[in-house]
Amino acid sequence: MVTGASSGIGRAIAQRLGQDGYRLALCARRQEELDTLQQELVAQGTAVITRPVDLRREADILAFFEDIRQRWGGVDVLINNAGLGHKQSLMDGETAAWRDMLEVNVLALCICTREATRDMRAKGGRGHVIHIGSMSGHRVPGGSGVYSATKFAVRSLTEGLRQELRATASDIRISSISPGFVQTEFAEKYHQSAAKATELYSQYSVLQPDDIAAAVAYILQQPDHVQVHDLLVRPTRQMS
Repeated sequence: MVTGASSGIGRAIAQRLGQDGYRLALCARRQEELDTLQQELVAQGTAVITRPVDLRREADILAFFEDIRQRWGGVDVLINNAGLGHKQSLMDGETAAWRDMLEVNVLALCICTREATRDMRAKGGRGHVIHIGSMSGHRVPGGSGVYSATKFAVRSLTEGLRQELRATASDIRISSISPGFVQTEFAEKYHQSAAKATELYSQYSVLQPDDIAAAVAYILQQPDHVQVHDLLVRPTRQMS
C-alpha cells in the first residue's frame, strides 16, 4: 500500500515496486491521476487496486483497507508517503493550515500504521512499514517550525513503533527515509509560488523521486534480520 501515490515520490515508488513484482494498493486524493497511473501499471502486468482517499478522513482510510483485505487479505508492506507542508509560522499561522499538516503528516500516518500492522499480525507476523519523513525532522529550517514538528513526530513514531514491535517479539520491520530537496510539487505548494519552486530546484542538482524509490527498494531488499532504521538522503550539494 502506497499513500499519496498519484504524483512525485509516491508515483515513483509505485512504479518501482511494480517493476519489482509487488501487487499495489494505491491511494491519493486525485482520481484522474490515479486512473492514469493504474493504466500504466496494468499495461506492464502489475496487479493494482486504487481508491481516492482523503487522508484527513478516517472513514476513507478504513474503507481502503477494507478493499485491500477483500482483494488480497490485507497489507504486507505499507509506504506512508503522503505528506504536505504549508508555510505557516507559529506566531502568525492559520489554524486550518496547522491542522491540515497534523492530520495528514501525523494522524493519518498513525491510522495507516495501526491498520497495516493489524493485517501483518493477522497474516503471520511479518511485514514492513516505511515512513517517508524529511530532513526537516532532523533540523528546523527557518520559518518551518510547525511543518518540521510534524516530521520530528514521524521520527518519534518510527522509534516508538520499533520499541512496540520489539516488546512483542514481532518480525514486522519499521524504517524511515528522510529526504532532502526532491523535485516534486511540494515546494510550489509550500511557498504558493511556481517561481520560488523553480529557484529552489535550480540552485544545484536536487534529488529526483526515483532516487527515493530506489531507497525504498533497497530497504525492502534486505534480508529478514536486517532493519534499516532511518535513511537520510540529501542532494550532494545541499548544505543542511
